[in-house]
Amino acid sequence: MEERTRSCLLQNRSALEQDIKTSYIMDHLISEEVLSLDDEQKVKSQATQKERAASLLSIILEKDNYAVISFYNALLNEGYKELAALLQDCLPIISTSTNKSSTVGLTAYVQTILCEGGVPQRPVVFVDRPEIVQSIRNALYKLEEYAGWITIYGMAGCGKSVLAAEALRNHRVITECFPGGVHWVAVGKQDRAGILVKLQNLCSRLNQGSHTYPSPPLNTEEARDRLRFLMARKYPRSLLVLDDVWDSWVLKCFDVQCRVLITSRDKNITEAVTGNNFPMSVQSGLSNDKGLEILARFVNSKVASLPKQAHSIVQECKGSPLIVSLIGALLREFPTRWNYYLNQLQNKQFKRIRKSSSYDYEALDEAMAVSIEVLKEDYKEYYKDLSILAKDVKVPTKVLCILWALETEEVEDILQVFVNKSLLFCDRNGNSFQYYLHDLQLDFLTEQNRKRLPDLHAKMVRQYQKTYKRQFPSPSDEDCMYWYSFLANHMAKANMDKELYLLMFSMDWIKAKTELMGPAQLINDFVEYRHILDEENSAVRENFQEFLSLKGHLLVQKPFPDIVQLGLCQPDSSEVYRQAKLQAVERAKKGAVYLEWMNRKTLQNLSRLVVRPHSDAVFHACFSCDGLKIASCGADKTLQIFKSGTGEKLLEVLAHDDEVLCCAFSPDDKFIATCSSDTKVKVWNVLTGQLFQTYHEHNEQVNHCRFSHSQHRILLATCSNDKFLKIWDLEGTSCRNTLFGHMDYVNHCSFSPDDQYLASCSNDGTVKLWNTSSANEWKCFDVNEQFRKPDEDDDDEEEEVLLKCCTWSSDGAQIMAAAKNIIFVFDVMTGDLIADLMTSSYSTIQSCDVSLTSPLLAVALSHNSVELWNLELRKRVADCSGHLSWVHCVQFSLDGSALLSSSDDQTVRLWDTNKVHSSSAVSLVQDMDAVFQEGEVTVLVSDNKKCLQLINGKTGDVMCQSEVQDSRIRCCCLDQHINLAAFGCGDGILKVGMKSVKNVLQNIGRKRQQFQHSLLIAIGLENGRVKVLELPSGKILKTLIGHTECVQRCQFTPDGMMLISSSDDATIRIWNWRTEECKVLEGHTEQVKNFKLLREPQLLSWSFDGTVKVWNYISGELLKNYDAHKGATVLSCDASSSGSEIASASADKSAKIWSLNSTLPLHVLTGHNACVRSCKFTWDNKSLATGDDNGEIRIWRVQDGSLLHICSEESENKDSKHGGWVTDLHFSLNSKMLVSTGGYIKWWDMNTGESLQTFYTNGTNLKSIHVSSDFKTYVTIDNIGILYILKMIN
Repeated sequence: MEERTRSCLLQNRSALEQDIKTSYIMDHLISEEVLSLDDEQKVKSQATQKERAASLLSIILEKDNYAVISFYNALLNEGYKELAALLQDCLPIISTSTNKSSTVGLTAYVQTILCEGGVPQRPVVFVDRPEIVQSIRNALYKLEEYAGWITIYGMAGCGKSVLAAEALRNHRVITECFPGGVHWVAVGKQDRAGILVKLQNLCSRLNQGSHTYPSPPLNTEEARDRLRFLMARKYPRSLLVLDDVWDSWVLKCFDVQCRVLITSRDKNITEAVTGNNFPMSVQSGLSNDKGLEILARFVNSKVASLPKQAHSIVQECKGSPLIVSLIGALLREFPTRWNYYLNQLQNKQFKRIRKSSSYDYEALDEAMAVSIEVLKEDYKEYYKDLSILAKDVKVPTKVLCILWALETEEVEDILQVFVNKSLLFCDRNGNSFQYYLHDLQLDFLTEQNRKRLPDLHAKMVRQYQKTYKRQFPSPSDEDCMYWYSFLANHMAKANMDKELYLLMFSMDWIKAKTELMGPAQLINDFVEYRHILDEENSAVRENFQEFLSLKGHLLVQKPFPDIVQLGLCQPDSSEVYRQAKLQAVERAKKGAVYLEWMNRKTLQNLSRLVVRPHSDAVFHACFSCDGLKIASCGADKTLQIFKSGTGEKLLEVLAHDDEVLCCAFSPDDKFIATCSSDTKVKVWNVLTGQLFQTYHEHNEQVNHCRFSHSQHRILLATCSNDKFLKIWDLEGTSCRNTLFGHMDYVNHCSFSPDDQYLASCSNDGTVKLWNTSSANEWKCFDVNEQFRKPDEDDDDEEEEVLLKCCTWSSDGAQIMAAAKNIIFVFDVMTGDLIADLMTSSYSTIQSCDVSLTSPLLAVALSHNSVELWNLELRKRVADCSGHLSWVHCVQFSLDGSALLSSSDDQTVRLWDTNKVHSSSAVSLVQDMDAVFQEGEVTVLVSDNKKCLQLINGKTGDVMCQSEVQDSRIRCCCLDQHINLAAFGCGDGILKVGMKSVKNVLQNIGRKRQQFQHSLLIAIGLENGRVKVLELPSGKILKTLIGHTECVQRCQFTPDGMMLISSSDDATIRIWNWRTEECKVLEGHTEQVKNFKLLREPQLLSWSFDGTVKVWNYISGELLKNYDAHKGATVLSCDASSSGSEIASASADKSAKIWSLNSTLPLHVLTGHNACVRSCKFTWDNKSLATGDDNGEIRIWRVQDGSLLHICSEESENKDSKHGGWVTDLHFSLNSKMLVSTGGYIKWWDMNTGESLQTFYTNGTNLKSIHVSSDFKTYVTIDNIGILYILKMIN
């Protein structure tokens, strides 16, 4: 030993003797062969802890440099960081040549790397197996230059993990192959929620000391991306060890293109991943000589000196390292009991663990039984308590402290006894320990204590309740993940049904668990314990499960949404709403902001489940034939399969090298086909995800694939941009038939219900029917003819007709094809056109499907919605709104009760077709006005049927509805004072009427025929007209003609005598709507964006031409002309309440403050990084808010134009902090609160700039919001036509 090292030990000897517990330290020193068993006995013979520490230090002082290094690492590993620090500066530097033969290559550097990486220590008794270890190292060298997989496989208990760890104890292996370190993860048999926990823990370990990721990932996709980043950036050329992997899908969660070592029982575990793979087999058991060597080391004897019973014991243990170690540990305690333990193994007839068990170790239960028998009685009871632990779960010490109501040190002492006897395993996690049973041991314990299990689980629950009372563990508690994962399981297995109800039906539990782990495991809990929960109240269970199913996609985002506010959006009858309302009222008393959605009961939600399985657009989704699974594919090149009931992922396959365009289940649900832009067609095993067939005979992208319906002869049809269709037989490796005849891309194909024919549609405008037996064309329907005008010459250029999809009626008598926004229905036998169904003129049909059990036809549209049509009535019966982008696919389940849709918004939605009713076919558009008067709210809004609806803001009921207009309604208005209403239409007509809104509301009963008083309204139409109508009669009183293009805005003057309208024709018109007299304000050179009334008679207008103008609207005189933004579109303007300043916001990323006394800006406000789309003065005129297209809101001081603060919060969506553009802003009267609209609605504290509340609308892209003067009521409409009348909870 070096002199400086010896001096350091002597100098700090007193401190070391005072604090260390020798039993823990010696285990490490023995495993490294620094101490012999004789040395251990010498230390143990001392009477006190201090004397044992002094004896240990004396022994170390007599040894070499390596002993000091091993002692130092033992101090670190056992948590004595302060004592280790005393020795750090004087540690010796040792070379490989100074090490013992059994530790060749193990340097202090390597020992530290392995300790930090969580690599398990050597067992107390270790027998080297050099041939296997060297083979593993040879495989590790193959990963020096490139990423890849090494698989160490063999049966349970054969020592795979010990051998893997031993192979890493080599200086050359670490320094040359893995200089970035080693990261050991004990995987075990896990469900997807368990794997997420493993990933979370690994990411947390790798991110220590960094603030890059302050919170754990909430789903496996996010965790894998984070792991990829950490391994590539922070730990390049490091080794990830996945110990005891059972399922191939687990590897996909860790597939981050790094170097991976796997231990597993399955030789083929890595077939599901790509990259280099080097399998290594480990023999199933120890040789007889190795088994004897283990026993000899346990009893501190030579092999030759072992009694003859030793050979028989090794044979009875079947060479299992695990069982030999169990018996050896017993013999170390009782070295004279050779005959006793041999007789126990040979003669005692133990019941098998499980007849169906995958563990085929006949001696395991015998070894376990005799191991437990030698424990003290109280220790036996402690060990039996471990029967309730879950398999492959490492339990923090604190959990067992709670279970046994003991201090940490007492619990660790008890558990160390079990560890020393090989009855328990221990891992270190930072400064704490985690304990786990081998699954063989756990199975044995469970069987032995089966009758006591409910009581043991109940004990765990009661001790938890005693510790945490009515609170839940916080994320900083080391045991929090355990309780959130297993508390409900303990309650269920303890038959504590009441406690389980209270837990699962608690909003507090929902919030706490989803915030930490996401919603997936909670949904699974409701499914798993459904039989228990439904005994209490099945409706309540459905309430919570539906809430998580439909709002789960929001509960995985950051910042974590207010779950109470989400709960307030549930139906009044929902238990989720009831609990949320109680909490909201209590929190509102303390100043929190919560909103009641007043008209939510009028919303008919057809959604059953919303799943976000992909990271990019989802092009196709389909049901399995049994309806239990859903498959989806998309732009991320993957195929996903998940449960249709819960959304739980079952399989994920990186299916192609390019976008996956379609997928389809075989009729027996054994296979699933995919086709892609990479020109390939692939067939996969549904259960394993293994590739069954690859077909590569198309020359261009393959657009669609579809199986035949019969299980007797399964055929697969595909169609491609190469203009061909192909039919495949799964038993063959090449195409069965090629169908040619189309002259352009073939987009879709579908078998008839009897499989006799195959339909296809193409960009050539035709639908062709093919005989599947002969592969000959049978019929052709030319849809081009439906678009030819009667007077069109043959030489005229034809309009391009692209047929996106085709589908058969349930009886095969009709064929439907979609082009543009029209569904054409043909009679198959006659070829006659039976009907043409026209959907919205503003979108294109992407997909269609027919129910087999009802006359429903589903249509996927490019404008974000799904329409349902009744084919018998030729009528649209429902509009399924919810997607936020193009819908690519629709498909009914075989029983017709459910409908799938997939979209560019990365989601798959499951719709309940049993909820379809006529009112769901009507949706509102974002053209509306609202009046707030003496506590009443009245909303005037247009719908997609070109009608006006007058809605009671308290109930959400439609009080009356106008007749269908002759042009699309683009704007409407109600006067605030004399209760006039006006609306503008796309035909340029403005319509007006008058009556006291309050009086009208007082005389309206629930039925429309009880509407006793008339109400006048005005509308502007798309064709440039303005009309004045009377409701409820719908009588047109005036039609004001003058605008030549679409009317974008209309508004009454305060006295109600005049009506102002603005149009895309660049003019503003001032109408005396009674006499039809009109003044035209001309001056803008491009369409007028909007206008605002100032102090009478001033009018402020702004335009796409970049100018802002102030008019005298009575005389028509132009008072001020501001060349505000030099030609850049002015997107918004506002005027201060004093009328002395105006503000403008522009696409040039700036805002400006102007004085009405000058045409020069007072202040130019710069700093936004996107178009400034909205601006608003506070009521006290001291501040101005501006919002941009990045979702950022800035608050400025009006006096000097300085920036006060920025209203924003961290978001995972880097493109926008508001879910989209900030389109509207409103201040409270006291200027202390701000409400803004964008992708959703937000409320802000103006003193701090912090968010007070977020209301997530079902749709997005809110255009504006109407706010009552008391800042308590809010009205808006989202882009899918849902009206929100929100009232702040007091």
